[in-house]
Amino acid sequence: MDLLIVDDEPLARARLRRLAEQLEGVEVVAEAADGEAALAAIEAHDPAVVLLDVRMPGEDGIATAKHIAQLDHAPAIIFCTAYDQYALDAFGTEAVGYLLKPVQREDLKAALDKAAKLNRLQLDALRDMQAAPAGRQHISAKTRRGVELIPLSEVRFFLADQKYVTVHHVGGETLIDDTLKDLESEFQGRFIRVHRNSLVSLEHILAMERTGDGHFRLRLADLDIKPVVSRRHVPQLKDLLAKL
Repeated sequence: MDLLIVDDEPLARARLRRLAEQLEGVEVVAEAADGEAALAAIEAHDPAVVLLDVRMPGEDGIATAKHIAQLDHAPAIIFCTAYDQYALDAFGTEAVGYLLKPVQREDLKAALDKAAKLNRLQLDALRDMQAAPAGRQHISAKTRRGVELIPLSEVRFFLADQKYVTVHHVGGETLIDDTLKDLESEFQGRFIRVHRNSLVSLEHILAMERTGDGHFRLRLADLDIKPVVSRRHVPQLKDLLAKL
């Protein structure tokens, strides 16, 4: 489980890092001192969980959490604060946990276990879905030649880059107007999230390969490009592929 620690106090961040790194299977991938840096770190590292302080200069943790919640495939949020009066507001942002400072190792472990359990429930739901075709069978794209119809059976993955989504298919690459969030919802059971910015066709995954720098990429049928699997999604994807 990859963590992002957000706190304006360096000593508080250091303490949370020490506690987190004592837990098996947990790694702190980044730290941030304010909300703006937190959003940038989420974009860069795609953490599974954000340990978020409530009282920070500038935009506080509650406002930051609301921005995080609007992200496509947002990480889970666990609030860490010394202020009891923020509890109701914290849970109002759909945080999965709330830790009172000074955070204790056992409480941190319990909160992270809860976040991991929620991830497993999502995986079980995906695994139980039928992959039978449903809904539209083509992706439409506006091109210079008019409206192009791309058979869904030829689509290998969707990649989001800021406000644009590119569909990678056996015939090449095409920009489309759909959002990644809408595509994920529409094609549940056929496409799976492997990174905050990409959805991959389950039936066309040939292998998940480890690269020389320790990351993972997917080898897809009829395609040379190998989409990246974020560390956040590796364990769940391994589990799912083993059961296909």
